[in-house]
Amino acid sequence: MPAAALPESDALAQQKQKVSYSVPAENAKYTQQHPIEVGDESGHQVRAYEIYRTFPSNAPRSTGCGSRSSDSRPSDTIDSNGASTNYGIFVLENGDKFFAKFITLGQTTAEGRRTSITVGHITGGTGKFFGMQGMVRATGTSDAKAGVNETQTDIEYWFAK
Repeated sequence: MPAAALPESDALAQQKQKVSYSVPAENAKYTQQHPIEVGDESGHQVRAYEIYRTFPSNAPRSTGCGSRSSDSRPSDTIDSNGASTNYGIFVLENGDKFFAKFITLGQTTAEGRRTSITVGHITGGTGKFFGMQGMVRATGTSDAKAGVNETQTDIEYWFAK
């Protein structure tokens, strides 16, 4: 994927950039999972978790920096069905970061895996990513019990003036 250039003027500051990537199951690990049974009905859990995704090759590139990792966390679902609010941290090769807040809607398939669609807003960043704004959209398949998580993510971003 070609690297995008960092905007050099106010006219370019609002120019939208796009980055897309997939993370296969072998590059996504649940590093922490803390499910709490709510108790109001069977299968209702509030779960704090962390998924650590790495990009060992073909890392997505934005403003000339390759991505090193991303992670996301908590959910409130019944048998993995329902909506959850998640927070993502994207760490770049140079150590800069950007942050996003997502809403994910997931459902359990007949095979017991969870499919999901996610949409969220980029809430800011550090270093070259200071003033970053944009949208993150993703689809995924997961099985938290088996520790499996796969995603396809599209990021559209720009920089505030």
